Amino acid sequence: MTEKMWNYFTSEELWDFIINASFKIISILLISYLVIFIGKRIIKRIFSLRVKTPINYSERRQKTIIKLLQSVLSYVVYFTAIIAILSALNIEVMGLLAGAGIAGLAIGFGAQSLVKDVITGFFIILEDQFGVGDYIRLNTSSSAEGTVVEIGLRTTKILGTTGEQFIIPNGQITDVINFSINNSKAIIDMQVGLEADIEKVEKLVKEYLQTLPKQFEELVSVPSFLGVQSVVGTEVTVRIIAETKPLQHYAIARVIRRDVKDILDKNGIPMAYPKMMLYDRGRGNSELGGENA
Repeated sequence: MTEKMWNYFTSEELWDFIINASFKIISILLISYLVIFIGKRIIKRIFSLRVKTPINYSERRQKTIIKLLQSVLSYVVYFTAIIAILSALNIEVMGLLAGAGIAGLAIGFGAQSLVKDVITGFFIILEDQFGVGDYIRLNTSSSAEGTVVEIGLRTTKILGTTGEQFIIPNGQITDVINFSINNSKAIIDMQVGLEADIEKVEKLVKEYLQTLPKQFEELVSVPSFLGVQSVVGTEVTVRIIAETKPLQHYAIARVIRRDVKDILDKNGIPMAYPKMMLYDRGRGNSELGGENA
């Protein structure tokens, strides 16, 4: 028995098979790597061409389709390489594929969620519900919100605002709120004192708002001063609305609040602050401001 094994392992046929199979496997792996590397470059090059559509839509569409096609290319090449390697090892591939087909049919009945994920992912990409780089909110069990970093046929990856990454099966995505498609609106409410001269406030703020489009390219148009929004107690709320490019309204709102407050302070217009009324039956009423109370 030992002599037979020795003869087998030292036989010329075995080593010819090992050398030939090793050469074929190395060639298959090398060709697969080159096909994936060059294929990804070609896909990226093709979809980097200018498309006659709005820039934002074009970029979103390109990034999403590029990542999807690159993933599909990798899967197809890997599967083909595995089949070729098995053939190089003289393993009957057709029998394995037939057995895998029967097993796949049985597994398919228990993999309905996977099928649902793939179908949903296909329609997400086809309908362009959202793309890579969009800021979205998903009404899923995890309430994921953040920037889309990858869209696959099975899962979607979202980078949260504090650095966490959500990996959501596409089948769980029901409602999508996309903040990156349309322009955003900043709504700025400022509270001034009841004794403030509203006409003066309006004049000063409007003059300031006219200067903003030249300073900030994020603004779509000149912000609007809507006037008095409400009067509550000793506070008068005035409202400003600014239309910005998608997701730029937070930064613009902070700038406008800061500048408007400085303008009102410099012009002696009091901002609203809490006041407390004290009642004394013998001496009458007295009013204490929030700063001295």
